Order: sequence, then C-alpha cells, then structure tokens
Amino acid sequence: MLFRFSCYGFLKDQRYFEPFIILAFREKGLSFFVIGLLIGFREVCTMLFDIPSGAVADLYGRRRCMIFSFSAYIVSFVVFALSDAVWMLFAAMFFFALGEVFRTGTHKAMIFDWLRRQGRESEKTRVYGFTRSWSKIGSALSALIAAALVFYSGSYSMIFWFCVPPYALSIVNFLGYPKYLDGETRKSVRWGELARFTVGALRCSATRPDLRRLLGEAVVFDGTFEATKDYLQPVLKQLALALPLAAAFPLLDSRLSDTQRSALIVGSVYFALNLLMSAASRNAHRFCQRAGGEDRATLRLWWVNLAIYALLGAALLAGRPAAAAACFVAAGFVQNLFRPAQLSRYDAHSPPEMGATVLSVESQARSTFGMLTAPLIGYAVDLAGRTSPASDVSAFWPVAALGIAASALALAARSRRSGQVPKQPRGGTAIAKSRDEAATRPEP
Repeated sequence: MLFRFSCYGFLKDQRYFEPFIILAFREKGLSFFVIGLLIGFREVCTMLFDIPSGAVADLYGRRRCMIFSFSAYIVSFVVFALSDAVWMLFAAMFFFALGEVFRTGTHKAMIFDWLRRQGRESEKTRVYGFTRSWSKIGSALSALIAAALVFYSGSYSMIFWFCVPPYALSIVNFLGYPKYLDGETRKSVRWGELARFTVGALRCSATRPDLRRLLGEAVVFDGTFEATKDYLQPVLKQLALALPLAAAFPLLDSRLSDTQRSALIVGSVYFALNLLMSAASRNAHRFCQRAGGEDRATLRLWWVNLAIYALLGAALLAGRPAAAAACFVAAGFVQNLFRPAQLSRYDAHSPPEMGATVLSVESQARSTFGMLTAPLIGYAVDLAGRTSPASDVSAFWPVAALGIAASALALAARSRRSGQVPKQPRGGTAIAKSRDEAATRPEP
C-alpha cells in the first residue's frame, strides 16, 4: 500500500500548470485583482463543500470520493485549456474546487486508517512524510515537463491539456485500493444523519481547546503559504528577463521569446524547489525527534517562517528578484517540515471515525482564510504596481507583509499559552479506546 499511496502523490502532482498558473492567467489578460477573485471564488466553493465532502467520504466511501474528485479535476483542466472568457474560468475553478474538497483530508484519513490497522500508529509522521516526499518528486518532474511544454508551445494555457492523462491513471490506481479503506460505509444515509455527523465534527473541533488551537495554527501557517506561494512566478519572470542568458545559452538567447526565457528559469527553480520540499517531507520526522516532539518542532518553524518573510520583504523592496526567489523557496521548504508534524498532532487529538471530516474542517478554515486574503493581496499588488515600473518586483511587497503579520500573530498566541498543547484531549479515554478497537479489528 505504501507503493500505491506514493503513486497517488506522484500522479496528483503532475500539475503542469502549477508553476505557470499566474502567468497563464496574465496571458489571458487578467489583472492580479481578478486572479485574486478567481482564487477567492475557489476558496468559497471549497468552504461550502469541504466539511460535507469529508462526511460523505467517511460515510459513503473514501475511494469513491477520490474517484469523483479526480474526475472533477479533469473537467476543470479541459475548461481552463479551452476558454479565455472570465465566466468560463470561474466555472473551471468551480470544478477544480470540487476536486480539491473531495480529495483534501480523505486520502490522509485512508493512510492513518491503514497505519492503525497495521499497528504502526507511531510512524504517522515518518510514513506521511515519505508519501508526501514522492508527491514533491512528482512536482519536481512535472516542473521540468511543464517548462519543456511551455518552451516548445510558446503558450502557458496549452499545458492544461497534458494534466489529463496522469489524473486518469490516478483513477485506475484508486480502483486497486482495498475496500476496507472506504471505512465504515453505509448503503443509505439520510441527509439529516449526514448533517448530524458534520455538526458533530464541527463541535468536536470547536469544543476541544487542543484541537481548536491546532486548527488555528494550520490555517495561519498553511493558509499564508498557499495565498503567497504563486507570486514566485511573476518574480521569476522578472528574474528571467533580467538575467544574461546568453552566457548559458549562447546559441539560443537571441532567439528566445520572453515566454521561453521564463520557461527555462521557472522550470529550473520549481524543479529545485520541489526536490527540496521532498527532502523536507521525508526528513520531517527526524527534525521533530531532534526538536523534542512535534509541538516544539512547529514552534521553531514559526520563528523561521517569520524570519523568511521579513527577508522576503527586504528583498522585494530592494528590487532583488533573485533574493526574493530564494526566500520563496525557503518558505516552501519550511512548510513541508511543518505539514507532516501538524498532521501527526491532528491525529493524536481527533476521533478516528471522524478522521476525514476533522481534516476537512481544517481545510474549510484554510479556504476561508484564502477567500479573504487572495483578492486583497491581488488588489494591493495592483495598487503597488501602479507606482512601480513594470520590471520592478517591489510591487509584490504585500505578499511579504501578509507573511510577517500572520507569523507574528501566531507566535504571540503561542506565547500566551506557553507553547503547550495538552497531551490528552478532552474525552481522550473514549478516543483511545476507539483507536485500540480500530487497530485490532481484523481486515475483511
């Protein structure tokens, strides 16, 4: 199953559009504000469907939800590739959001369920970090493929078509998952029961202080990274236009278009970025062990995150795209140390029968954060760009400002509670008992 889990991560991240998504929208004539609205709309859809989707996964079958998710992704890729009309792009974003909500949390819950059945709960951080590292290896390879596709096609939008085959292979991979990973499914569940299950997960997340604090941390850390990471692309484009590529490509430089120059630089940097993120995920458990546990490790990462965004702000205001790009890369590395540790903390404080639903609560909270911040950042960047030359990266300073403010607020909150998370959540005895039963339950 580790092979299949790793295949899922590898194929999922064959998103050839990802290193160029902002540039693809700019190619379609969109302002940063409209791009922010698109991202915000995606987050609204995610917020509306995320928690019910987790409940559906827990009640109707996680494999089925994953298959539906990847089918929705494929629809979105086709629409993105075919249309430049804004309303059609919003429709594509809707299907993309459906794919996200039925995937997010569901596969992680399947991994944790499998570990419990194998009696390997203590390996949560290591195993999830391992499978996540294959996801990042897939991202690294997809960055090179994407760069080649953009280089030879001369278009950012064409790469959406090439995302369809690996996502179709993912559906085939899910068909090979054992049926018991669907969880305790039911043939028929009334909408009232589904609503009660969802409300129960919300109450679980809201009434347990330990779980509530973990949700808040993930929203700020991961939400900030997700809201800011794609601004690496226009920074890299400015770097590509400024670099003397003739030294590296003496026969090609004079013939390269701006799009081709961007493809070379963006592809190379995203390849290196994803390899670093893969290494971070794979070694997150070692970092946690050396730090003295997941809680201490995440506290250290908060301080590092604050320093990175402060350096990013200085680099942007100084007009140094290379230094700014290095800060974006460092932020990605740190986020991939943080995520496996944070998920392990979740699993220790949530009931196993609500695994996918609780993770969907977190995803919905992150979506709310993105819904609010993405249009604001885009609008702020557009405003800053009006007073800056087109070739100046200083217009992206609001990106760094968000990271600094979010990290500072999170550290202040942790300081007030002395950085401690209770070792046993409220109702922990019942939870531990249900986990023991799940771990010893024989496989069908």
